[in-house]
Amino acid sequence: FSTAIAITEQPVSVSVPVGYSFTLRCRAEGRTSLQYQWFCQHQSVCCQIPGATKQDLPVTAQQTQLYTCRINDLYKNAIFSDWVKVEVHQCVARGLPPQLWRGEPVIVLNPTEQRVEVGKPLQLQCAAMGVPAPSYQWYRNGNLLEHQKKKKLWITHAKVSDSGTYLCCASNNHGEHWTSAVDIHIGETSPPAEHLQLCHLVFPLATGKIALLVGNNCYQHHPNLMAPVTDVFELSLLLEQLGFQVVSLLD
Repeated sequence: FSTAIAITEQPVSVSVPVGYSFTLRCRAEGRTSLQYQWFCQHQSVCCQIPGATKQDLPVTAQQTQLYTCRINDLYKNAIFSDWVKVEVHQCVARGLPPQLWRGEPVIVLNPTEQRVEVGKPLQLQCAAMGVPAPSYQWYRNGNLLEHQKKKKLWITHAKVSDSGTYLCCASNNHGEHWTSAVDIHIGETSPPAEHLQLCHLVFPLATGKIALLVGNNCYQHHPNLMAPVTDVFELSLLLEQLGFQVVSLLD
């Protein structure tokens, strides 16, 4: 019976930079002596790890994989540990993690500012390293978002009320680390107000076809340019032929 074996310490998931070395641990108790065998799974292919027959499995992170440990006793009872994920970050900026890293969360991907139309999906993403792997909690305008507890924040149909400032907290038993805050705008399919004001100023002039040309020739910290005066003159002629009223300014 599988209940003849009890796992007293489950392995834990980690999120680490490529090349990082650590140990997965599993502990169990049984009525007889116990045997351990570790397995890994990458892209749905699961295989036994040769020689991995101890309670502790040393790992040097190369690629993201899943791991589990099978424990059996002399009566042919067997039990598997939880599957744990070893998430490996291939592209981590130099200097991360810090030299004296103890496994506290380190943000390696921050969310980015977005403008999303009403009804369209909103996706924000962050990532953090940590041993154990960090848990995540998203916030909007400082308020905890009850169901957003993953690296990816996903809202299928964005509403205007989803606008605001978002950030995420990554935490484990060593501490917590916050992403940068980003502004998310929902429903602004038209340009912001200041752009519209500029358009109102420019478009009435454009209907009258007025061109403003500025030719800068004299610079305080740069040698004089050769052609601005000539360029402005030639452009003025061309624009006048196209029906523009031209205003030319030099220096």
